[in-house]
Order: sequence, then C-alpha cells, then structure tokens
Amino acid sequence: MENNHITENLKAHFLRLYQMAICDDDFSALELKMLYKCAEERGIPSKNLDEILLNPINLKSLVPQSIEEKIDYLYDLTIMIWADGIVSPNEYAAMQKYVLMFGFLEENVTAIVDYLIEAVRIGKNKSEILYELKN
Repeated sequence: MENNHITENLKAHFLRLYQMAICDDDFSALELKMLYKCAEERGIPSKNLDEILLNPINLKSLVPQSIEEKIDYLYDLTIMIWADGIVSPNEYAAMQKYVLMFGFLEENVTAIVDYLIEAVRIGKNKSEILYELKN
C-alpha cells in the first residue's frame, strides 16, 4: 500500500495509538508490537507506519464520523492500553479524552471506557462489541 492511499483519518488513528502507547511513560515492547500489528491488519507496511509517526499531522480535526469507525478506533486504543495488562491513570484519562473527542456524551464517557477495557480484558473482538452496543 502506497503512503498516498492511507487516509488522513487513518494516519490520525495511528498517531493516537502511538500517543496512547507513550502516555504512561512506559513504552513497552508489547505496545510497540501492538502498534505494528494494528498497521499490518489494515494493510499498512511498517515503513509507511514509520513515516506516519515521523511526520505527524493535526489530529484534532480528524475525528471518525460513523459509530462503527469510532468504536473501531476506540477498540484499537483500548487494545493498546491493555497490551501490558495494566491500565495506568494516564492511559485511562487519555481514553476518556478520546471518547469525548469522538463525540460521545460526557455523562457516558466513564461507562464507555470501563466497558471497552473490560471487553478487551475478557477477549471480546470488535464485532462482538459493535453488536452489543447496537442491541
């Protein structure tokens, strides 16, 4: 996949994943592997991910629009914070920030973050989470 085929939203997503990985001051090898695994799952070669991380773009204006894309991205962020089996206070706060940034109501933010962390902890996949949230 050439770099020009990677959408700006997807670039922003990987930058958020990277920010999440480093926000607890303990950037582990597990988190790094998870970052590259997420890229691989989306057909992004590691050299393109390297370029995205080295040439950041403005994230604030690039927010997912559909509920499916929002949950998809939030799931990836949750996988990232759970990669080492520990959710630090900084990671939790960052998740809350992203849930709010993605347009969810402030009164639902903590419940959404807690649900996603528990879902990832017990091994639910994106489709199961989307199904549960829609029904």
